This record gives sequence, C-alpha cells and structure tokens, in this order.
Amino acid sequence: MMQFLRYPFEPRYSVMTLCVVLAVVFAALSQRWLAYADVLELLSVVMLGLVALGVHDLRQTRHAILRNYPIVAHMRFLLEDIRPELRQYFFEGDKDGAPFARDQRAIVYQRAKKELDKRPFGTMYDVYQEQYEWLHHSIAPKPAAAIDAMRVDIGLGPRAYSASLLNISAMSYGALSANAIRSLNKGARSGGFFHDTGEGGVSPYHREFGGDLVWELGSGYFGARNLAGGFDATLFAEAAADPQIKMVELKLSQGAKPGHGGVLPAAKVTEEISRIRGVPMGQDCVSPASHSEFSTPAGLLEFTARMRELSGGKPAGFKLCIGHPWEFMAICKAMLETGITPDFIVIDGKEGGTGAAPLKFMDHVGMPLRDGLSFVHNALVGVGLREKIKIGASGKITSAFDMAKVMALGADWCNAARGFMFAVGCIQAQSCHTGLCPTGVTSQDPARQRAIVVPDKAQRVANFHHNTLHALAELVAAAGLSHPQELRPHHFQRRASSDKVISFAEQYEQLKPGQLLADPASSPHFRDAWALSSASSFARVG
Repeated sequence: MMQFLRYPFEPRYSVMTLCVVLAVVFAALSQRWLAYADVLELLSVVMLGLVALGVHDLRQTRHAILRNYPIVAHMRFLLEDIRPELRQYFFEGDKDGAPFARDQRAIVYQRAKKELDKRPFGTMYDVYQEQYEWLHHSIAPKPAAAIDAMRVDIGLGPRAYSASLLNISAMSYGALSANAIRSLNKGARSGGFFHDTGEGGVSPYHREFGGDLVWELGSGYFGARNLAGGFDATLFAEAAADPQIKMVELKLSQGAKPGHGGVLPAAKVTEEISRIRGVPMGQDCVSPASHSEFSTPAGLLEFTARMRELSGGKPAGFKLCIGHPWEFMAICKAMLETGITPDFIVIDGKEGGTGAAPLKFMDHVGMPLRDGLSFVHNALVGVGLREKIKIGASGKITSAFDMAKVMALGADWCNAARGFMFAVGCIQAQSCHTGLCPTGVTSQDPARQRAIVVPDKAQRVANFHHNTLHALAELVAAAGLSHPQELRPHHFQRRASSDKVISFAEQYEQLKPGQLLADPASSPHFRDAWALSSASSFARVG
C-alpha cells in the first residue's frame, strides 16, 4: 500500500490511480450537473468500489500478481476461467481438442440427433503423417449385417445373456445426475443394449424404465455391504435376483485411476445415497484401493464364481485396467489350477474416465486400451482359455472405427461412457467434478438437471447406438466380412513412420492356441511375465 502511495503513477498502478481520479471527478461533477447527478454519483460509487478492491489487492498476501497489479490483474483470472471456452469455440480445429476432438464430438451429436453425418471434399487428415490408421477394404464387399444380428452371447445355461456389441459403460448415480441415468436407461431399453451401473450401486433411476443392467460391484461393495464395510452375501443375492440385472461385474480397477481408491465425504452422503449404497449417514463413504474379500488370483476367481452362484447363474466377470503383466498371467495360471473361469473380462484402457482423478494417475498410470486388450486376448489364447471367456473393451470409444479396431484386437463387444454422455448432452466443459455441469449431465443440482428432458435425450441415446452399429456394419461389409467378430489385426494398417507402414498383427504379437503352455520361451513379449507369475499370489515371483 505504501508503494502505491509513493509511486501512484507507476504504470502497474495506473488503473487504480485512474479509478481514484475518476471517483473524485464524478463526485465533483454531480454537484454541478444536477440533471445527471444520479448517474454521476453511481459512477463515483463504482469507481470507489474499484479503489476499495485495489486496496484489498495491495494488502492481501495470497496472490503476488494482485499485489503488484491491483484491479487490472483480475483480468488474468477472468481470462483463465474462460480459457477452455475460448479455445473450444474459437481456436480449436476439427481434429484438435482433448480428450475428444471436435469432429469426434460432432459425429456423436449428429448420430444422436439423426442428422446428416456425411462430410464433403475429402479427409482432413494428413494420411502420410505418423500414427495414421486405416482399414483394408475388399474388392468384393458384402451386404451390411442387420443391427439385430450384431450381438454376442455371454455365459452358459439358461441365464446366458445376449449383449449388443455396443453398450453403456460404468457410470454411477452420483457421478451422473438422476436425469442422465434415466435417459441412458430408457435409451438402453429402447435400443436393446445394456447399461452398466458403475460401482455406486443400483439406484431407483436405473430401475425406472427397466433397461438391462450390469451390476458393477467395487471394493466398497455398495448395495451388498455389511456394517463393517465388507461383502454381505445375503444382500447381494437379494439384489442380484432382480430380473433387470442381467450380469454381475466385479471392478478391480478403472482406467482413469487404476490402483487408487476414493472417498465420498460424510457431508455429501445424503439419505438417498446412504440408502442406495448401504452406507451409514454421518460417515465417509470409502472405496478402498483393493478388495477385502480376496487377496490372491485364486481368491479372485473363487469370489467371481460365488457372485455367479449367488445371482442364480447369471454371467459373472470382472473389469480391470492392466498393470503389471505378471498379475494377469497369475490369474491365467489360477484359472488353469482351479478350473474356474469368469464368463467375461472387461478391459478398461487408461484413456478412459468420466469422473475426477488425480492428474498423475490420469496421465501416467495404467496400460492403454489397445495394449491391454491385445495382451489379455493373447494371454487367454496362449493358455487355451479364450473360447471360454468373452472380452469387453472400454476406453474412449465413440465411433464405429474405434469399435472395429478393438474388435480386431480381440474384443467381443465394446462399452462407451463419454460417447453416451455426449448423446445425452455433454459438451466437454470438463466441470464434472465441480457440480456446475452446464448441461446437467453430472450435476446433482435439480435446477441444472432440468435441462435434460428425459424422453428427448433417451431417444438420442438409442439413435447414437443404432447409427453407430449401422456404421460398423458398413465398415465390416466394406472389408468383405459378414460380422465384426471376423475382424483380425491384419485388417488394419498404421503408418509407423514416414517411410514405414505396419499392420496391427505386426505391432501386437499374436500367440497360437496353447503356446504359453507348450513353449512359453517362444514368445518374447509374454515369456517373462509368464515366468514371474504364480497362481497363489499377485506378487512377482523371483
């Protein structure tokens, strides 16, 4: 403050000095120009208010830039606040933007609204740039498959489930608003595909329209939790008996923050969340980083089998983001030793994520989807178990081309989260964790949620699903194939450098059935992980 009084005309203090001068001038003029006295007095008060703000800026100790540039430095904070919007609406190109480029979002919006999704004048990609990818087409293309035929059977026996090739990935009520959950489930019911509940439990909004559900059970065991926070078999069996629940899924980890737990503070545990999740009011709602019901690969498989039994034979499996390769190899060895196999495994890529996560986890922990998916698919092939287990894939899937690529690498079906959020109305404002979502998709504020008109958004969800599968059918037909499950790694090419093109088959090692059992040393990529694994422990051996 003393610095300003000593050097009031220094450029960095010029705005504050101007406000002082204008306050005095407006006050003086209001005494002479009585016809404009009210306006001039108001302007004088505004200037005095800015001067008061400047004095506060000079005296506060938190922001260095405000102490040196009173008043005017607030413009910096304002521009920082609106920087994402400025970038998204004025400066991004169609292929720019993160995590989803403008044209990725646009194709979802267009398909959800049943608008024209064709583009004129050729591709905007530089097809000679590194990382460019394409699908080989056939001189003898086939007719496109019917949407109804694009399904996969999961599980065995009378409770086996016929799943669509595209479904809604795990997103909990609480992470999404009630109206968003309603829209997704009503759309799933209309389109004939499933809706994964996320680990937050089955809410009334999941049940309202009767769409098929996959109940995801996380380390907090919400909805099947005893008072000590452990698994309650009786509660699980009662809840899993609901005919709307078609499969049960155990979450080991998720792409956005694998190996990291979560806490919903007690202050945010409402009566509704307490009832849905089975947690007491007044206590933190904790999702531990690891499960308390098992600690070994064999224990994981036994718990999965128990879930299948308690649910009356419904397909049971688990979801994970791949980390240490030997840990999944340990699970494979446990399958061989125990004879227990899950009905399905969902691979979540580290590029996935709908909620908030620590930046270091979001950016640098976990294996990307295609690497993890190819590893799991080939590991199961190598131990001779691939035919018994279906594989789902999730992680930044919004288009038919995204689906085709992961199905070529071993996925039997795909789950999408943010793609369906776009269909509901998400604009990638990236304010999911603030409660201030501008479209009400992730906000628990009823005033914001009302922006989501459920019948309209549900239809868009169904449209996006149908039109994306139609586009997938057209891609597959152009490749001379009858069904997406016929896609293989050699159908896709990638420009590895300016003068080298490789197929996915060259990029990702392909094992032969039983190869890890017959001759593990013959596989350079898998042999070390195989040697370091044990069915009795997730720890590295040797």
